[in-house]
Amino acid sequence: MKRMHIHVGVENLEQSIDFYSTLFGAKPVTSKADYAKWMLEDPRVNFAISTRCDSIGVNHLGLQVDEERELEVLRERFESAQTSVFDEGETVCCYARSDKSWVEDPSGIAWEVFRTMEEMQVFSRQSAAANASNEVDRLVSAEPRAGCCR
Repeated sequence: MKRMHIHVGVENLEQSIDFYSTLFGAKPVTSKADYAKWMLEDPRVNFAISTRCDSIGVNHLGLQVDEERELEVLRERFESAQTSVFDEGETVCCYARSDKSWVEDPSGIAWEVFRTMEEMQVFSRQSAAANASNEVDRLVSAEPRAGCCR
């Protein structure tokens, strides 16, 4: 089953969490110092906010799937749209290990299709590498604000 994904860059995470929690009538299922995510059933959406985006506002849209075959079908649709596809493959992004691909629509809006395999304790692979080498402050501060997202 597919779930719509929306990722919004925000300036003040705490205020935004309060706002969206009130709007959705639910607290986020994931809440970090720079990121929050709601997995809503009504409407069925994976809604995420973070302070890691290059600008405030909608960062990218996407479709999240449960099964590998659903991901293959969406990747085939990307190819059929005759647009440039960036197949990121398996990656760590937004505190999750996922398999994903990206395209831009004709207006330049980034879309991702992805399947999440597990939740992670780091935002991205760069964060994980920093933890492994004990250089967290240096590498995380050098990491692009958009992280693994567009």
